[in-house]
Amino acid sequence: MNITWLGQACFKIQGKDATIIIDPFDANIGLKVPRLAGDLLLITHDHNDHNNRKGVGGDPFIIDGPGEYEVRNVFVYGVPGFHDTKQGSDTGVVTMYAIEFEGLTVAHLGDIGTPELTPKQLEKLEDVDILMIPIGGVYTVDAKGAAKIISQIEPRIVIPMHYYIPGLKTPKRLETEDAFRREMGSKTEVIDTLRITKKDIPQEETRVIFLKP
Repeated sequence: MNITWLGQACFKIQGKDATIIIDPFDANIGLKVPRLAGDLLLITHDHNDHNNRKGVGGDPFIIDGPGEYEVRNVFVYGVPGFHDTKQGSDTGVVTMYAIEFEGLTVAHLGDIGTPELTPKQLEKLEDVDILMIPIGGVYTVDAKGAAKIISQIEPRIVIPMHYYIPGLKTPKRLETEDAFRREMGSKTEVIDTLRITKKDIPQEETRVIFLKP
């Protein structure tokens, strides 16, 4: 499995049987829109930095809400959550995804805004190998909130997302990765693409991997 971060909350997960695209953004956020094609397209919520359906070719199967799905040997579980700490009254709801693919479980939390998951949410998000989690605050959880959720899920690998990078334009500037690095208090890695199989998953400690967009 190869995992590439395209910026903001957009990822490409590529395996033998399928290519999965998550949360493609449009040009309004200031980042270069990548040319993408996939077999599955997952949308966590309907904001323009997450829902550029037209930017993904290949006639993908679209998943944009809670439920259970099976497509091309990929099992996807959509878990409802809130974009804010007010039951969605400010910025709405999101769908978090647990993706079972090639022997690994990958979770993408979208723009989760609550700094703690409920027991019901955790039921679907436990035993996660790789966790994609926002850390930039303002519109999502910040470094402290992300760290708390990580302690709940206990993934083996954490990939931060949705934080400020050069060129990103949002109405309010997101935090950089610095606060999250300090909060985690552990060594972090920076790589271009995560190439991984089940046997590569660490067992003793959680790896924090920053992917270059």
